[in-house]
Amino acid sequence: MGTLGRARLAAAAGQARTLGMDGERRASQALSSGLPEGGAGGESPGDGGPVPGSSGSSALLQAEVLDLDEDEDDLEVFSKDASLMDMNSFSPMMPTSPLSMINQVKFEDEPDLKDLFITVDEPESHVTTVETFITYRIITKTSRGEFDSSEFEVRRRYQDFLWLKGKLEDAHPTLIIPPLPEKFIVKGMVERFNDDFIETRRKALQKFLNRIADHPTLTFNEDFKVFLTAQTWELSSHKKQGPGLLSRMGQTVRAVAWSMRGVKSRPEEFMEMNNFIEMFSQKINLIDKISQRIYKEEREYFDEMKEYGPVHILWSATEEDLVDTLKSVASCVDKCCKATEKRMSGLSEALLPVVHEYVLYSEILMGVMKRRDQIQAELDSKVEALTSKKADTDLALNVVIYTRRFSRFNHPWIPGLTEEIGKLEDKVECANNALKADWERWKQNMQNDIKSAFTDMAEENIHYYEQCLATWESFLTSQTDLPLEEASEDKP
Repeated sequence: MGTLGRARLAAAAGQARTLGMDGERRASQALSSGLPEGGAGGESPGDGGPVPGSSGSSALLQAEVLDLDEDEDDLEVFSKDASLMDMNSFSPMMPTSPLSMINQVKFEDEPDLKDLFITVDEPESHVTTVETFITYRIITKTSRGEFDSSEFEVRRRYQDFLWLKGKLEDAHPTLIIPPLPEKFIVKGMVERFNDDFIETRRKALQKFLNRIADHPTLTFNEDFKVFLTAQTWELSSHKKQGPGLLSRMGQTVRAVAWSMRGVKSRPEEFMEMNNFIEMFSQKINLIDKISQRIYKEEREYFDEMKEYGPVHILWSATEEDLVDTLKSVASCVDKCCKATEKRMSGLSEALLPVVHEYVLYSEILMGVMKRRDQIQAELDSKVEALTSKKADTDLALNVVIYTRRFSRFNHPWIPGLTEEIGKLEDKVECANNALKADWERWKQNMQNDIKSAFTDMAEENIHYYEQCLATWESFLTSQTDLPLEEASEDKP
């Protein structure tokens, strides 16, 4: 949208608000006098004359509309979508700054430009008398106004990432938080912090932060901003500002109690969602196991094939008549080894991380459903308590009426419990809306990621087999012509 179009849109909006307030004032005056309001034309049925000021206002509005219609190609009409509010959780930490609202409501002709870039690199080992750990450099570049600078550089360790994930889950319990790589060391690794493990974790941590940055709600979380910008001592100080140990223990106990209690009637849409998660978890775990097995077998095949080339070279030294042939075989094996190594690299960098990430996502989704059920279980518990109290109240009231002791009967807790139930109902509704909106977004991303990973792997496999086939076809062609020529020369 051009600058002129935006200026006219703002002017029209201001004029519409002025006319709207005038119309409401005239409508209230008409109702107070017992006459119907003027309507669009500004005329009253009572006297047939125009309402003062209405014709001029209507003409002005019409002129403004006509003026805007001249630039209708530049003007995009947008409306407030209900799903916008669904993307926000009920947390008090929900972004409400003007900048966050501007980022969430965009004109259709404006590209969705990325304004937050995060890079995780330069892992560094730290050895102390107590522990050994790795820190990673995090570089953040942004054009957002709420940041004090356009570029930040900090160092974070794995425990800091865990802290961030926990804070996001506390602030947005029914949003799908991206998964972190596992904390434990993969079995079979000789060294605890070898280069392959550190590099794999670095890539996973970078994907974790970028997924948060791309999320329409999580990206404006205050703890996320602190994580990206605060120095180490500032982050440590910020961590201590959270709830105390006793408070966290109390929350954990209540959450366990509500989860043990369970939900009596989960809405149908969340039943379907839960069934999808269970089925998805089974299938993605199976795909992950098969992919890992394929990679293991590919590695064993590669290690065995690497030995064939040197064997044929040594063999050629003892067979004078087959020197060229054996060396050609060794060359073909070497080319196939390189192609296999490239294929394995694509498998380990493109397919395996994507599949395993969604294995972790399946666990995240189960946790989200569990937290949603806990919120609903809390509401159900309060509703049952109110129902029970009302039943006891009715019984006690009957006794009071029977004994005529009205002045001694008072229940101040009923309004308080009713108000608490109202707040919990709003909390459940916000939690459900946030989950439904984030669920659709996650499903779309999941389908795109998995489709892209398998498509890329299929193309890589096609290229691999075509390369190996061409290599061996070239060898066979060269060897097929040679015996025919020799046979013709030896013929009497």
